[in-house]
Amino acid sequence: MSRSNSLGKHSTTIWYHLAALLIVVAWGVSFISTRILLDSGLHPIEIYIYRFLLAYVFMLIISHKQFRSHSWRDEGLFVICGLCGGSIYYISENVALEYTLVSNVSLITSLSPIITAILLGALYKSERPDRGLYIGSAVAFIGVGFVIFNSSFMLDIKPLGDLLALLAALTWAIYSLVLRRLNVQYDALFITRKTFFYGVVTALPFLAIEPEVSSITQLFNLTVLFNLLFLALFASLLAFLLWAIVVGKLGAITANNYIYFQPVVTLVFSAIILGERISIVGITGCVMILLGVWLSDWLPRRNLNRINK
Repeated sequence: MSRSNSLGKHSTTIWYHLAALLIVVAWGVSFISTRILLDSGLHPIEIYIYRFLLAYVFMLIISHKQFRSHSWRDEGLFVICGLCGGSIYYISENVALEYTLVSNVSLITSLSPIITAILLGALYKSERPDRGLYIGSAVAFIGVGFVIFNSSFMLDIKPLGDLLALLAALTWAIYSLVLRRLNVQYDALFITRKTFFYGVVTALPFLAIEPEVSSITQLFNLTVLFNLLFLALFASLLAFLLWAIVVGKLGAITANNYIYFQPVVTLVFSAIILGERISIVGITGCVMILLGVWLSDWLPRRNLNRINK
């Protein structure tokens, strides 16, 4: 490969990394939007259904030519995407926010990159993660801990919420692996639309356990409407579209490592929107997360270059 081709490929890769950062910004802010909606009287399951139903309608406008996948097996994989990347993940996360601290949920769902790496290594022996990736992940995860314990080292343990957050982290890792497989045969638009569709369909049975459903007039509250539109159009529609592309181009492990930035984004925007204080502990965590993500990308490439030499 010529030097010019190498530079061109590197320049293109940078755009995928920037896209991953944009996605994580949207998802980091989504914690705050969801908290605002919960405080406004909406319930966890209906927040998810409104969010993804809106996203699906807009997605249908963009992509409506192909409706069926190539086989029933692939259709089953899309159902798994709808469950693991949609209904189970977001309902678990939303309900967890009612039972434990937002910071707890942010920390535990950030385990998904490590879970993804472990699952990928277990399923594909030829793709076992490099030691450098584990080192970078460990540094980033310690940084996540610093961010979460930003204001205090006292952690309010509420097992139900924390277990639901752990379930969310596991399902997102499964979604990323299934997405990796579907990326070979389908484009990002089709994958995203199918994920939204099955995400909404598989969420409907959960309404049976919802204690009550808010009045439809609640949706005309400007605060509620604004946050629902943000969650639907940016944190769901745009983010999922880009995520399908990023996972296909960077790989499930590298893409998922960017999720470590999620608590950083939540921390910063909580300070801006909710007026929460950022301490030296939080700043230290941000630096460690940046360092960890960089190490997880740089160390494997350095080791590969040594082998090639």
